[in-house]
Amino acid sequence: MTRMITCLLFAFSLHLSAQSQGSYIIPDSVQRIVFLGNSITYAGQYVSYIEACLRLAYPHRKFEVINVGLPSETVSGLSETNHADGKFPRPDLRERLDRVLAQTQPDLVFASYGMNDGIYLPFDDTRFQAYKEGINWLHREVSKSGAAIVHLTPPVFDERKGVAYANVLDIYSDWLISNRYTKDWNVADVHGPMKKHLEDRRLIDPDFKYASDGVHPDKTGHWIMAKAILAYLGLNELARADSAGEAVSTASNGEKILQLIEERQAIMKDAWLTATGHTRPGMKEGLPLKEALAQSAEFEKALGKLMEGLRF
Repeated sequence: MTRMITCLLFAFSLHLSAQSQGSYIIPDSVQRIVFLGNSITYAGQYVSYIEACLRLAYPHRKFEVINVGLPSETVSGLSETNHADGKFPRPDLRERLDRVLAQTQPDLVFASYGMNDGIYLPFDDTRFQAYKEGINWLHREVSKSGAAIVHLTPPVFDERKGVAYANVLDIYSDWLISNRYTKDWNVADVHGPMKKHLEDRRLIDPDFKYASDGVHPDKTGHWIMAKAILAYLGLNELARADSAGEAVSTASNGEKILQLIEERQAIMKDAWLTATGHTRPGMKEGLPLKEALAQSAEFEKALGKLMEGLRF
């Protein structure tokens, strides 16, 4: 009896340990998933990778993934004096979040903020406080809408472009992760895995980088982001792949499915941004939403046919 109790306690401790690492299994009720963020989210490769992997992992579920990332945006409301050579201040998510939530009606939101929020300056308590207040506000607003939210720690800033700002994002990431334990938030750590992968690769190739500017990751960087999120969602087999191509190649038609998703996302992200509205100049005008949704429906038919022929 004592041995059985010990075993049960050990199993329970393992369960608690797994929970403490943080994980989020997407509930069956979730259909519409919205990604909020800045230019890295707008670029959208990691969003497309995640959508493709979700479809392969859950072939009988109907997911609609909407990317409303907006370049230059912050959740802190801060901006450099000379941002964009003084042409415009950084957009503030507060200006548009109500419209985005009302029009997209998400069941689940992934939010990626932090990269722009320290406005590329050394650490400062006032800026850090603005970031924390912005994240707390975002969490409250999304929760009030009835949607669940998964926060993403900010992508890594290459320390070769500035050790001080790389340290800022280390601090912002650590604080965001701490909310898993202090507030029971869902937080997927993108920052840590990106930083480790970057450091490991540079042991082999000292010239390796994700981004020439230290900010905007290439496809490899976007895949490392996607891997971290997929692992957080419990999709560990897909997360072990070394590239998005390898991940989707586990299924017949996988590469074609990813290609169609990328093509559709390119159309829909501009349509949704135009429909929901924003203050950032210089963005591509999207198709009227009704027209874009009609095109999306055609993509969905093609995807449906490919999904019918899936073999693993």
